[in-house]
Formats: sequence, C-alpha cells, structure tokens
Amino acid sequence: MTESKGANQPKSAPLPIGTLLANYRIVKKLASGGFSFVYLATDETGAPVAIKEYLPSSLARRSPGELIPVVPEENAASFRLGLKYFFEEGRSLALISHPSVVRVVNFFRENSTVYMVMNYELGKTLQEHILQARQQGRAKVLRERFIRKVFHDLMSGLREVHIHKLLHLDIKPGNIYLREDESPILLDFGAARQILTMEAARFQPMYTPGFAAPELYGKHSELGPWTDIYSLGATLYACMAGMPPQEANQREKDDRMIEAMSRLRSTYTNGLVDLVEWCLRLTPSERPQSVFRLQKELRDQSNALGEQSAAALASAAPATEPMPERQGATSRFMTLLRRREVGTD
Repeated sequence: MTESKGANQPKSAPLPIGTLLANYRIVKKLASGGFSFVYLATDETGAPVAIKEYLPSSLARRSPGELIPVVPEENAASFRLGLKYFFEEGRSLALISHPSVVRVVNFFRENSTVYMVMNYELGKTLQEHILQARQQGRAKVLRERFIRKVFHDLMSGLREVHIHKLLHLDIKPGNIYLREDESPILLDFGAARQILTMEAARFQPMYTPGFAAPELYGKHSELGPWTDIYSLGATLYACMAGMPPQEANQREKDDRMIEAMSRLRSTYTNGLVDLVEWCLRLTPSERPQSVFRLQKELRDQSNALGEQSAAALASAAPATEPMPERQGATSRFMTLLRRREVGTD
C-alpha cells in the first residue's frame, strides 16, 4: 500500500514492533506516506491483517518508541477534522463488500488517533507489474487482454465505492493490488473524502502528479466520479506507456498528450487508446460521467474484439483436404520433428 507523500515533512516514527492495538499485534511496517502508516499485524487467532493508522505528517509527530503522536496547538483543529473523516471513511468502507475493493473488517480509536483494519492479501501492485515489464523491454508494456480484464474488474469495485458516496481521489498503479490470480483490489483510500457536505469538500486531499485530475489542483472545483475517472485513465495510460501521463496543470499550458497517445496506436487497438483519451479530457464534463458508462464502453469493445478474433480464426481455418500420401506425410513429420529439436519452430 502506498500513498502520495507530503513535501519535505519531518518523518514520524512508526509504532514499535510488538505493539498491541485492541486485539491486534504489530508485526512490521508495510508502508508509510503523508497521511498514514500501514502495518502488518496478527489478530487474536494469529491470522495476518493490514492496519492503517491515521497520522498525517504535516500535522503531527511521533518519536521512536512512543505510541501517542504530538499535535501542535495550531494543527489541532485540522488534525481533528482529518480524524473525523478518516473514521467516517472506515465506517463507509466497512459497508462495502466487493472483491475489487479492499475489505475493512474493523476500525477503532486508540492512542489519540484512529486505526482501520483490513484483509491482508498476497500479490503485488500494478506498479510492480509495470516496472517489471519495462525492465523486459517489451513493445507492449502490459498485454491488452490483461489490461482489459484487470480494469473491467476494477471498475466494478469503483462503481461500488461511488454508490456509497465515496471518492477515492488517488487512483494510481501503486494503489492497485493484484492478487496471485491477477484479480485487482483497489487500495489506500487515504485521500478519499465524504462528499455529502460542503465542509468535506473544503478539506482538500493530497494528490499524485500525473494521475490527479485538473480539478484537484483548484480549491473550489467540483469533484465527482469524473475525477476518479481521470485517474483511472491515467493509470490505464501508465499500463500502456510504462510511465505516468503529463501532469494535468502542465497540460493546461502545453498539452503534449495528443502526440503521446498517437504513439500508443502502433501497439494497442484504437478503441483502447480512444477510451484513455476520453478519460483524460481536461474538461470534467467531457469525460465519462459515471464508471458504469465507462465500463460499458470497455465491455462492448472487448466483446467486439472477441467476435472479430473468432471470425478471423474461422476464416483462417483450412478447408478439408484429402489425406496426403503416406510418404509425403512422413517426410513432413520428420522435418517438423527435426526443426523442434533444434529450436527453429
């Protein structure tokens, strides 16, 4: 699990190994960022869980060996507001049961902060998949069929998040986990905020350059599903190009993404590239307004590609031929066998 990092903030210390929180014991730190720590822990049965601790680096400090963070008086109001939304976020996520969304099994207050307990899964992030593919130097960073399957499942989970009136607001390859069977899980809602009140909208999230929609850069812009859809498109682009797209605030001055997208058409279908372009429109109203609409387009494309592949296979199948003479067949068989033995087939 990863997060957008605060700029040049002094680091707080994680909880000591062996710390007991409610009925969970800390095993090790898994990740840290500008908003929280994530730990591997065990429950009372010894089963592994992931625990996320609210501890924004810009508002609080904790010394090594300590449990309770120190919050300066001038940061107290902001810390409490963030704590409130972190708690509400845990309560909302606990209502979501979907295989493509991290499962929150418990959340509680302790040490003057809040902890969110989640299922612990084996696998690796989409970011790790992309980096591994780049190191292999493949023309296609990730296979198109793989991309389509992962993102179709991911969109199903994101739809469920939006149905519960939550936004993620930090979708990126590092926040998408792939189990060992390659099924995705949307992680790290550290930037997520309730959007039910104007008060929540004023509590600005942190964002990741390249993956953040342009409206995240402005304090008075309206956020919605279209904001997560921009990040989803940016993540799709990273799977195809092996790098993040140009930052949104830079695109508004000098947009270089048109040329970058055109280069992808030599290795990916026009339909998939068009889908990414649609998600990455700078004007929010020009993007898909719901994940349902985006997922339907992706599914329709994939179905059409499947039908085209089936038709191509059918047309390429040879007509029934008479059995070849025995000598000719044997000769061809021996030639094929020799080619395989020397690795030329």
